[in-house]
Amino acid sequence: MTASGRDAVRVERDDLGVATISINRPERMNALDHATVTALTELITEHGGDPATRVIVLAGEGGAFTTGADLQAIGESGGDAPSPDVTMDNAAALVRSVLTAPVPVIAAVNGPAAGVGVSLALASDLVLMAEDAYLLFAFTNIGLMPDGGASVLLPASVGRSIASRMLLRGDAVSAAEALDVGLVLEVLPPSELRAAAAKLARRLARGPRRALELTKRAVTGATLAELDAALAREHEGQCELLVSPDFAEGVSSILEKRRPNFS
Repeated sequence: MTASGRDAVRVERDDLGVATISINRPERMNALDHATVTALTELITEHGGDPATRVIVLAGEGGAFTTGADLQAIGESGGDAPSPDVTMDNAAALVRSVLTAPVPVIAAVNGPAAGVGVSLALASDLVLMAEDAYLLFAFTNIGLMPDGGASVLLPASVGRSIASRMLLRGDAVSAAEALDVGLVLEVLPPSELRAAAAKLARRLARGPRRALELTKRAVTGATLAELDAALAREHEGQCELLVSPDFAEGVSSILEKRRPNFS
């Protein structure tokens, strides 16, 4: 049985107060079900609020960072999946936990990051990627719109034109392109990614915690002033789309490994 909730998240701490929080559902490419999103949010909040924590590193076990919502779990739910309102509230809470954490958050993107997984990476303060990793803005590919704050996080990073291209076309953005447009700090061979993230985290952990906290708060406030409005727009739009025939067709096409036939 696939792990869920806190059983699907691994937490490690080092002597300098670096907390590494890893999604551990490799058999599902670290896709997130409702319980695991909740657990991630709680753990990021708990460790960020611990005075002994200096830095948080987000990572994925196996070959993926996270491929977003667990569509297989949705298909298996038999109608018992969380409501669209709950789904959107959970995604927003996860992203807010990263943005409001009083310590720097580093994302070590070791493989595909899709859906809310992209938002999780973009919400992080610093992003490192493996050379063969990619960011997949697949929302429109399955009949949805960006969520998890992606509609504001991406334009804040790369501007309206590039963000529109990536989001409207449902692009897969390679690590090289992500570096070129400024989405990531560094691209590394896969075997070196976790060590590089740990090195960067330990460097930050030796810094002045309060000064780093206030710097992060200032940057977030200056660049994401529209976050609340964006999340509200995403909530309204996605709640409509999550019960649409196009999303049902998008999920079916993924599970059946075929091209979708949208209305």
